[in-house]
Amino acid sequence: MLKGIRCETAKCPIEKKQRNLAPGMHSWRRGRASEYGVRLREKQKVKRYYGLYDGQFMRYFHEAERIKGNTGQTLLQLLERRLDNVVYKLNFAASRKSARQLILHGHIYVNGRKVNISDRTVKIGDRITLKKSDKSTKRVKDQLESNPNFVVQTWLQLDREKPEATIVAMPTRDDIQIPVDEQLVVEFCSR
Repeated sequence: MLKGIRCETAKCPIEKKQRNLAPGMHSWRRGRASEYGVRLREKQKVKRYYGLYDGQFMRYFHEAERIKGNTGQTLLQLLERRLDNVVYKLNFAASRKSARQLILHGHIYVNGRKVNISDRTVKIGDRITLKKSDKSTKRVKDQLESNPNFVVQTWLQLDREKPEATIVAMPTRDDIQIPVDEQLVVEFCSR
């Protein structure tokens, strides 16, 4: 069935009826989600936002539990400080997946050393630079120029000319822009 150009917008009459229903034959029977379902949905939201598997996520959760302070905020800080997320937040890559690819192919250096592990956690004072090749520099500069109004978060410091960045502080909950209740995630994972 061919859809018209109107079906690519929110006004599509074909998609409008189906949008708020759950998948499956008996979607209209769907009741209110249980407490378990609500907590699971929050955990899944965080996992999908950062592109993690369950084992990776639980490793970060157990690490956040060991650190003193609010476990939920610590978990989000750890996830926010992943190298692939930092490269994405610096606008070196268009998405987290492309940031992972940039890291995996050896275009990113941390403190002068090549890093090809995307889940490395960065610390305050770490300097993120590019491989000294025209290909790396051109790719990142094109990405930076494609979005000139991009605002770098306060815990990162970016030099657009070189391009290189420095981690100047730890991310706060205000810097983390995920619409998620981290307390529900903690309750789900610590059961």
